[in-house]
Amino acid sequence: MWYEHIRPAAFLTRPNRFIARVLLDGAEETVHVKNTGRCRELLVPGARVWLEESGNPARKTRFDLVAVDKGGLLINMDAQAPNRAFGEWAAGGRFRPDLTLLRPETAWGGSRFDFYWEAGEERGFVEVKGVTLERDGLVLFPDAPTQRGVKHLEELIRARQAGYCAAVCFVIQMKGPSAFAPNDETHPVFGAALRRAAQSGVEVLAMDCRVTPESMELDAPVDVWLQMQEAQKQLARILPFVRNVPGANPPK
Repeated sequence: MWYEHIRPAAFLTRPNRFIARVLLDGAEETVHVKNTGRCRELLVPGARVWLEESGNPARKTRFDLVAVDKGGLLINMDAQAPNRAFGEWAAGGRFRPDLTLLRPETAWGGSRFDFYWEAGEERGFVEVKGVTLERDGLVLFPDAPTQRGVKHLEELIRARQAGYCAAVCFVIQMKGPSAFAPNDETHPVFGAALRRAAQSGVEVLAMDCRVTPESMELDAPVDVWLQMQEAQKQLARILPFVRNVPGANPPK
């Protein structure tokens, strides 16, 4: 997926979860933040960010904030990007090679899943979650409690019990993390629900992305650890997170 009319800027403040103040071409500008999560570790004063110009003269804000440099790691923080990137990736045959149908925003039970798909005799649902929180090579979801996320997992379990294939895909909006785990510190209920889903046969996927200021695309699978503490212990035994991977470093 691609953006158009990208401009670099410097982050100043975030008055609320919908807008931010940035320094653009030497002047302060109010921009729309395309992610309502906390993102506290990303949006820090002075951080380099990238904006997409909307092209809609009727909007109150001319730009959307879509990416940020976190200490040398380029992170896409557009909440709409994971679904778009997953859709492109799946349509290219990388989710199921014999895919014949991929339909977004499909209602089933009490939820609206991000995708319904068909491949051969299989039928299934996929829920996509964007991940922007990284700590020393471990990426975590969520960065804030999400009752909606828990509900989606419970519905995926019910879909699996009804005979459908079911999957949750954590789209990691950066390149090169060592592992993914549920954020049991922030929302232990979500972590417990994810473990129940996995035990019930729901497929748990984590994919990192190649990210530039102008684009994001799914790239490679990332190890999934269903226990946050175990993931932290395992990572402590291996080399520190190395960010010299293609697509990880922001442009100069």
